[in-house]
Amino acid sequence: MQPTMEEFDSEDSGVQDVGPQINGLVVQILQTMSVLLVRIRQKLLEMAILICVILLVFWVALFLYGSFYYSFMPTANFITPVYFFYRTDCPSPHHSMCSFPVANVSLLKNGKHQVMTYGQPYQITLELQMPESLANQELGMFLVKMTPYSKDGQIVDISTRSAMLHYRSSLLQALGTVVFSPMLLTGASEQKQSVIVELYSEFKDDSYNPTVGAIIEIHSQRIQIYRAHLYIFAHFTGIRYLLYHFPLISALLGVMSNFTFLSLIIVLSFLQFNLGSRRTRGKAVMRQEENDEPDDLNNQSEPQDEGKAPESFDSIECNSAEVEESIPDVGVEESDSDSRELTEDESTCEAGVGEMILRHRHLSQGTLQSPQALTDITDKTYYRVGVCSSC
Repeated sequence: MQPTMEEFDSEDSGVQDVGPQINGLVVQILQTMSVLLVRIRQKLLEMAILICVILLVFWVALFLYGSFYYSFMPTANFITPVYFFYRTDCPSPHHSMCSFPVANVSLLKNGKHQVMTYGQPYQITLELQMPESLANQELGMFLVKMTPYSKDGQIVDISTRSAMLHYRSSLLQALGTVVFSPMLLTGASEQKQSVIVELYSEFKDDSYNPTVGAIIEIHSQRIQIYRAHLYIFAHFTGIRYLLYHFPLISALLGVMSNFTFLSLIIVLSFLQFNLGSRRTRGKAVMRQEENDEPDDLNNQSEPQDEGKAPESFDSIECNSAEVEESIPDVGVEESDSDSRELTEDESTCEAGVGEMILRHRHLSQGTLQSPQALTDITDKTYYRVGVCSSC
């Protein structure tokens, strides 16, 4: 059977009906994709801003901890070489040294900054590297004197300690020489001893008279010294002890504490800013509503007077000037069977000394025929009240 024209028309109409649907679907998909892309961009921008803020807060927290550590932690260790000297201009030819070995040591870092902090206890020791020679062994005990002084040359304190070489028998020295002979021959080792003299166990610097140097003197003219070093160690307690002996844990806790504190400040500031902006908007809306309330009250007071004719005009005194007031009219439903025509001017009252006239006007007869039009358009029909001046 051959298809008829009606079937072709129905197929064409079906194709025509599907085309707009496809186009609408494609447009909807494109709109959805554009909205998704905009949202993704916004999210990526917010994430980038958040990451930048987090990094900035982290670096600020790290900087604050570093500044605190640098300002709060004093110098832990200070090592300086000690160079002894003595006088040789003796009047007697039998003595080659006219004084004890003396050394002047500066206690300033780089010649400017003080090594010791006020109120911090320090341990000061002197290390002497002495050869195991017969002269040092026969020397026995000797005294080491340290005299710190201030910038004005005033003596701050005096400390005197005794020291001596450790005893080693001749047999032990011979065995040590045989065993370490290869190292001794190559120069990798020496026959010497390190004598450590503790001059101060807890030295505290005075803030009114800070120490800038010290004089170290050894009371022996026969002593033999290879080299000497002065060591200053700080005895930390409390927070300084934790910062010095546990630096990684202290740094982690300090940076995280600063980061949390700064983050809390930023979050509270952001919330306060949002609340302030919302309060400002709320106040603006309330003011706008307060400004709009009188207009609404005026608009609402006009319909309340609709359809209310004045009950009596006896109590109204006549004025010499004319007063006109527009009072909206409320439309009354009209039935098709009984419709009333409104005249242009209708006198309602004449009373007393003055004459009050209430006039009712309408715009068109067609407007009154539909009750809905009367309810929708209330400003087109109004009463006009006038006071006669010819009383």
